[in-house]
Amino acid sequence: MKRRLPLALLLCSQLVIGALGQKPSPSPTPPPAEQQPESDDVVRINTNLVQVDAVITDKNGKIVTDLKPEELEILEDDRQQKITHFSYNVTQNQAAPSNNTSAPANKPAGPMPPSRLRPEDVRRTIALVIDDLGLSFQSANQVRRALKKFVDEQMQPGDLVAIIRTSGGMGALQQFTSDKRQLYAAIDRIKYYLGGRSGVSPFDPIELPTAGPHGAEIDAANADLNEFRDDLYSVGTLGAVTYVVRGLRDLPGRKSVLLISDGFRIYSLDDPTRNYRTAQKLQRLVDEAARASVVIYTMNATGLQYLGFNADDNLGGRDTSQMIDALNSRSRTAFETQEGLEYLARQTGGLPIKNTNDLASGMRRVLNDQSGYYLIGYRPSNSTFDPKTGRRVFHHLKLKVKRPGKFEVRMRQGFFGVSDEEKPKARTLAQQMVGALVSPFGSDGVHLQLTSLFANDPKFGSIMRSFLRIDGRDLTFTDEADGLHKSVFDLLAITFGDNSAAIDQIGRTYTLRLRDAEYKQMLREGFVYYMTVPIKKPGAYQLRMSLRDSSSERIGSASQFIDAPDIKKGRLALSGVVLRGEARTVATQAAPANEAEGVESGSAEASAAVRHFKRGMVMSYGYFIYNAKLDKSTMRPQLVTQVRLFRDGKEVFTGKENPFLLGRQTDLKRLMVGGAIKLGTDVSAGEYVLQVVVTDALADKKYQTVSQWMDFQIVD
Repeated sequence: MKRRLPLALLLCSQLVIGALGQKPSPSPTPPPAEQQPESDDVVRINTNLVQVDAVITDKNGKIVTDLKPEELEILEDDRQQKITHFSYNVTQNQAAPSNNTSAPANKPAGPMPPSRLRPEDVRRTIALVIDDLGLSFQSANQVRRALKKFVDEQMQPGDLVAIIRTSGGMGALQQFTSDKRQLYAAIDRIKYYLGGRSGVSPFDPIELPTAGPHGAEIDAANADLNEFRDDLYSVGTLGAVTYVVRGLRDLPGRKSVLLISDGFRIYSLDDPTRNYRTAQKLQRLVDEAARASVVIYTMNATGLQYLGFNADDNLGGRDTSQMIDALNSRSRTAFETQEGLEYLARQTGGLPIKNTNDLASGMRRVLNDQSGYYLIGYRPSNSTFDPKTGRRVFHHLKLKVKRPGKFEVRMRQGFFGVSDEEKPKARTLAQQMVGALVSPFGSDGVHLQLTSLFANDPKFGSIMRSFLRIDGRDLTFTDEADGLHKSVFDLLAITFGDNSAAIDQIGRTYTLRLRDAEYKQMLREGFVYYMTVPIKKPGAYQLRMSLRDSSSERIGSASQFIDAPDIKKGRLALSGVVLRGEARTVATQAAPANEAEGVESGSAEASAAVRHFKRGMVMSYGYFIYNAKLDKSTMRPQLVTQVRLFRDGKEVFTGKENPFLLGRQTDLKRLMVGGAIKLGTDVSAGEYVLQVVVTDALADKKYQTVSQWMDFQIVD
């Protein structure tokens, strides 16, 4: 996608919103924030400490929560170790309410916007890795249905979730989120991957042998080629999971990966030398999971399969022994591919889900298994890590329960004898910038705040406007001889489309030279980098940006998700919502859509890019309504608008339902709406979400109501 609109770097910029004047609504009074428990410890493997987490169940499968350190015994390579760290951690919210996205039928209120999760709020971090490199056409459809049920019914408050495809490349690692819109968009992108290792059904149909004197040799060669290809794709699957596990390393909460796949081979009963690449990659993945404190669960998406002959099989020209061989080969394939998933789960402390056609129920079992775990640590001996010889020996771990009774222990089975401190780190500029940008988690070496808004302009069509606020205090400045203050930083920005491919990118080095007054203002208020990118087709988009301070090499990164509607379909849609604050009563005025970028005096903190408002401020908002239906007799729309405020996922203020007043607007395809809310002097500081809801009485019932939201903060 080629950029046609200008890029700019502005000091203390504000977005000028075109809004219709309305009287301020009554002041909302949100409740005080509840205190949250501290986040869990991170599992580490270094020369001073080895920590592992374990789930222990009794003979009935119930999780045991009351074990004491003296009732456990941990062994490294069959040598008992002294337990020095021990705790039991609860991760599942008790009696957590479901996140119901529906609203009462008598209210034109759209789905509830998500609440922003702080690190201390995160209870579980869940990566759902969909192995579309190894999903059949049939399995892909079943997985989509199960994932939608998971998002609708099984997600809990405090869950941080990502849905990642193994074929997606670096753009597939979306920001972990509690935003269901983003998860739904990721689910919609899960399709049968034609270039993968699976066909229409989980098992290939039996074909006729190749005719001719060399037919058997040709069939054997094709079989070898297919196995080699499957091995390479399996390595790709495990590489994608390894990538996710590394990204999970520094996140809070209980961390898990659920790999959903038709399976992969790690060995062959016919030839033990085959699939060695997959086996090697799998062993490395087990070690990465141990170091990142990530439990890997696996689910065989094929379900419970019938392994006999079916209508797709061509049995012509085969005698009885050949047909038996064909059935045995199918059974071996089912067993071997399933065994790879089971081994991965067992080695990392997870649970393999197999032989079930109810994938949603399998996901529920995975979530229930994460309600609590033991964190156990010991001091390793010098022989565990041997930097002199350079040998990287895999050390096996076992945990035994000494309490009388029958117990099952699920924990990772070992790790390589290389400490975390010995792990290589990216050193080049390219490695640092790309590593921060493609990671599913933001870097905060330089504090960034990214805002992206969808809009449709009569001249440029659909566009994405983005604002990156940079904290100037995180940049390094040097004083020059002419009295100017100089800073140099590198910026990398990539826009990913709904197929995870990069569709627009920019990478530049910027040099700031500021006079003393500008320098002090920038340190106090920061500055904003903004860009506008055309959107050629509707869909889900991600903008990812990373910034590196050249002197200190500190890096910050941020990402933003946008779901661009298809304006050409003629359905009701909204632009992004622009917020800004004034310390006085706002006098708003209409402005053309293509004049919505510029500089305005006022507080940078209260600008559209930052949205930090103080008590007593007037918060103005503006947005556009697209494709409103017109009454044939009056040629006017019949719209109702409403605003709602949320804090921590709870509605704290509901505005009145107001009929839309057209005024003097002439572009009936793009109706401008605006208003203001006076923030009371007694409101609690914290993070909020403003949601605008629009209902079109003339539209089809299915598409009558749409909503859009924007987050902001009230600060002391």
